[in-house]
Amino acid sequence: MSVSVSRPSPLPFQCKKKKRAMAEINVSPLKHFVTAKKKINGIFEQLGTYIKESAAFLEDTYKNEQLDPVATEEQVQEVCGYLSKVAGIGEVLARRHMKVVFFGRTSNGKSSVINAMLCDKVLPSGIGHTTNCFLRVEGTDGGEGFLLTEGSEDRKSITTVNQLAHALHQDVDLDAGSLVCVMWPKAKCALLRDDLVLLDSPGIDVTTELDSWIDKFCLDADVFVLVANSESTLMQTEKSFFHKVNERLSSPNIFILNNRWDASASEPEYMEEVRRQHMDRCTNFLVDELGVVDRAQASDRIFFVSAKEVLQARVQKAQGMPESGGALAEGFQARMFEFQNFERRFEECISQSAVKTKFEQHTVRAKQISEALRRIMDLVHIAAQEQRLYCVNTKEDRQQRLEFIEQQLDLLTMDCKAKIKKITEEVERQVTNTMAEEIRKLHVLVDDFHMDFHPSPVVLKVYKNELHRYIEEGLGKTMSERCSSSITCALQATQTDMIEGLKPLLPNSVREQVDKIVPRQFFSLTYDLACDKLCSDFQEDISFHFSLGWTMLVNRFLGPKNTRRALMGYNDQVPRPMALTPVSTSMPPFPQSSMTQEELMVTMVTGLASLTSRTSMGVLVVGGVIWKAVGWRLIALSLGLYGLLYVYERLTWTTKAKERAFKRQFVEYACEKLQLIVSYTGSNCSHQVQQELSSVFAQLCQQVDVTRQNLEDEVNEMNRKIELLDILQGKAKLLRNKAGWLDSELNMFTQQYLQQSK
Repeated sequence: MSVSVSRPSPLPFQCKKKKRAMAEINVSPLKHFVTAKKKINGIFEQLGTYIKESAAFLEDTYKNEQLDPVATEEQVQEVCGYLSKVAGIGEVLARRHMKVVFFGRTSNGKSSVINAMLCDKVLPSGIGHTTNCFLRVEGTDGGEGFLLTEGSEDRKSITTVNQLAHALHQDVDLDAGSLVCVMWPKAKCALLRDDLVLLDSPGIDVTTELDSWIDKFCLDADVFVLVANSESTLMQTEKSFFHKVNERLSSPNIFILNNRWDASASEPEYMEEVRRQHMDRCTNFLVDELGVVDRAQASDRIFFVSAKEVLQARVQKAQGMPESGGALAEGFQARMFEFQNFERRFEECISQSAVKTKFEQHTVRAKQISEALRRIMDLVHIAAQEQRLYCVNTKEDRQQRLEFIEQQLDLLTMDCKAKIKKITEEVERQVTNTMAEEIRKLHVLVDDFHMDFHPSPVVLKVYKNELHRYIEEGLGKTMSERCSSSITCALQATQTDMIEGLKPLLPNSVREQVDKIVPRQFFSLTYDLACDKLCSDFQEDISFHFSLGWTMLVNRFLGPKNTRRALMGYNDQVPRPMALTPVSTSMPPFPQSSMTQEELMVTMVTGLASLTSRTSMGVLVVGGVIWKAVGWRLIALSLGLYGLLYVYERLTWTTKAKERAFKRQFVEYACEKLQLIVSYTGSNCSHQVQQELSSVFAQLCQQVDVTRQNLEDEVNEMNRKIELLDILQGKAKLLRNKAGWLDSELNMFTQQYLQQSK
């Protein structure tokens, strides 16, 4: 069993290919201008949008107060200037069209040629002078034609060509230099759909104002068509006009149509000779006189046609009748082909010429603008990149500075703590030693105290208060003289070391003002001895005591404290009022259980005194023993001397003696009490020094903290700037690349449309 597979026939594909080829052949060359116009308008529309975006970007960048200047005011103004220029160019391009101007002598058939090209009787034509002004024929999207006269926007309705001719002749204000726009529906004339404008003119032999015609109507023309009468020859009037055109324009595109060539059919034997004669004269005019083409191209600019026949044939074809119907002279097909050949050459020429003349200058200007914008965006990108690099370097510098401050601050804190500890220990030692020495010399200070003394309680109270004040001031002054100077010097040296050590961590502006920011007031130690409270429980004993009395003898052997214990029989452990001056906690406690040798002797003497006081028998026994041993004379002498000594001491126990006894007792008591606060006073002074140094160091650290906070704020600010600059840099790069893309679009347009037109 065989399976047959049928291949698709290649005929449909071949038909499509042929149709596509035929469509490409039938495409009018005028479409080249239309597509070029659409392309360049699109490019300028994109360029305008791009300039608006660039202007907004540059203005926002210029007004951004968070960044240093990246875009300049001149750049903003330059781009805004480009915006108005591109908008103006866009409006001009939207109105651009291909323009062909027909010139010739009166009744040479200029209007007939235009009507034949439009395949309709658009313009009035006929025998005589039918066109008395310039007629501009262009297409309108409406369904009906209308007229627009120069200087007026009032539409004048027209329905037929005869009505148009009548309307033109009826207006007495129109002269040969006036312009009337004939807006003809594009749906009726295919030629008007491709932005083509046809300009008909009065005969150049009806006026002498040719220069004004050229200035007003010819400077923007792409092609000139000289419609000559083949029944005569080129006249000097026609040549003179085009010489003027050639002087004002650079190498104008000129076509010469020898119209009414159908008349040659009546004399076929002279046709070729006459054609050759016209061809030679027209060629010489274009090549030798005007120099607008070379001889090889001249044959493509000179044609022999019959516009009336072509118009008649095309109108008949539009009405559904054959082209060759009616009264047509012999050789019509050749003349028809000649006219079609003219149209093809004309369309190719005007399309290429119009693209070049209408768009080349604006394309160059657009390339200049895009290049200028690309350069501006490149400058903005570079400025943003440089500023970003500066911000990154600044951020890294501030971060390194922060790390350095953190490390150095830790090291300096440890060093300053060690220095503070060292100086406080030195202060405590110095104050303690000095105070101990001054306590040992307290009797000298007390001896220098002079004030009226009296044993009465009121006077004694005042005397004690003044003595307390005098001792406190004297000890304080002596301590200050011996300690304060050296301690203050050491303190200031330590403060200077701390300031100099922390100065490198501060900004330069703060370093110069660190003495103002961290004020160093005069420091002085205060020695709060509080003698009045310390010696508030001092009890003086200024009553008379015989030096050889029993109490004094025991006192000499045992001391005042133990004497009282021995004679009065009480224990010193009985609670007594505590002194108001704080006692150092570092003093060792008194032993409670151990009994010293001194206490043992006190106990023995106490027992002996108790025994002798209980009975007088002991006294008698002792007296008897002594009587028998030494005799009564020696005893009497001893008693006499004893009595005389008693009387002497009793008589010398004056107020001065009482004052000396008072001072001696006070010195003994005060020394004992002051010894208790030596350690406390040293600690107090060292604490004052420590507080002073710690306060200075804390103020310095506060300044360092301010510096550190400022650095952190700068780092955060740099991060914000870097983020903004990254966005700005990316936007500038995008706009720069977009300018490059527009430039490439313009290059493609130049290559596709302008270079082919050369």
